[in-house]
Amino acid sequence: MRSGWLIGIDLGGTKTEVVLMDRQSQEHFRKRVATRSGDYEETLNTICALVREAESFAGVDGIPVGVGIPGSVSRVTGCVKNGNSTWINGQPMQDHLRQRLQRPLTLTNDANCLALSEATDGAGQGYQTVFAAILGTGCGAGLSVNGTLLTGPNGVAGEWGHNPLAWTAEAELLQRPCFCGRYGCNETFLSGTGLSLTHQLRTGRQVPAHILVEEARQGGRGARETFDQYLVHLARGLAAVINVVDPDIIVLGGGMSNVGEIYRELPALLPKYVFGAECHTPVVRADHGDSSGVRGAAWLGSECPPLRAKAP
Repeated sequence: MRSGWLIGIDLGGTKTEVVLMDRQSQEHFRKRVATRSGDYEETLNTICALVREAESFAGVDGIPVGVGIPGSVSRVTGCVKNGNSTWINGQPMQDHLRQRLQRPLTLTNDANCLALSEATDGAGQGYQTVFAAILGTGCGAGLSVNGTLLTGPNGVAGEWGHNPLAWTAEAELLQRPCFCGRYGCNETFLSGTGLSLTHQLRTGRQVPAHILVEEARQGGRGARETFDQYLVHLARGLAAVINVVDPDIIVLGGGMSNVGEIYRELPALLPKYVFGAECHTPVVRADHGDSSGVRGAAWLGSECPPLRAKAP
């Protein structure tokens, strides 16, 4: 029998991914399928099917499962809240999956999974306090302290994406409505979608983030000015975190984290906004890239009890 397996699930708006790992960080099985948007029952079915497929590969029953979702779980109701995959909101998703799969299962925010992954065996390994932020279509974050996730009594620790961008005029905040019902959230500035919106507000042109970045690299003046503004926005957003938490390292994931200019140019901007006008906090790209979410979900189950072998 091979013991020590872990299964992680990363539920996204467009794809759902599973990974089978051992406790030495090695991946043995991975699969990604499309998410059927808007269908809660089908979401549960997809997750269960992926878990069973990974379990079949391992030849072991009852493997503990961690699930990362674009939302959080209410300690009051046990139901999902704050999810931008809105069809899972209000559902006792963790209970439903435990009932169907009959095994240890933990469900948490996908940015928490990024933080746990990078703190365990990624860019944040060896650091006491790790702040990990997703800069993708949306914007979220998680905190790991001494290798343990910090979630808080309301389940929203690290929900930096839905605070207003610091040191920003109210008129500018009001130009950016957020799906959460408020205005000017970090997500509306610092996600890839936020970068595109900044350019649209400046120029009237709707341009996807990846094209804007490439135009800026090719010397496009308008695109470069927009990207410079994005760097200022990011410096403000991260400085607000440093002023409250002062993490030992900041790790970035999501599509915008792949923009190398961020790591070369952001450090010079941060001291302008960090209290005391100095900043020694390293800001780095996630070691595991797009895999960090699903790997962090797997690590959620790392303290679960031993498993039994599947009958021949």
